[in-house]
Amino acid sequence: MNKNELVAAVAEEAGITKADAGNAIDAVFNAIEGALKKGDDVRIVGFGTFAVASRAATTGRNPRTGETIQIKASKQPKFKAGKGLKDALN
Repeated sequence: MNKNELVAAVAEEAGITKADAGNAIDAVFNAIEGALKKGDDVRIVGFGTFAVASRAATTGRNPRTGETIQIKASKQPKFKAGKGLKDALN
């Protein structure tokens, strides 16, 4: 499912226009992104938790040349599914 299909599904489920559903979905994504940028976790009970994980700097290897390269530290978004989501799938 891509974003357009998600917007259509939300619009149909909620009985609202696709434009309103698109705005609502964008607002949710922006709120989650903003919280993660601040370093906060976003917990949606029954669905899951969005969090930020830090990756340390490492040394890697260029597969084409075999040359050693430095990979800088970064922050990665993580998602852990909640019990309600897991139960819905099983």
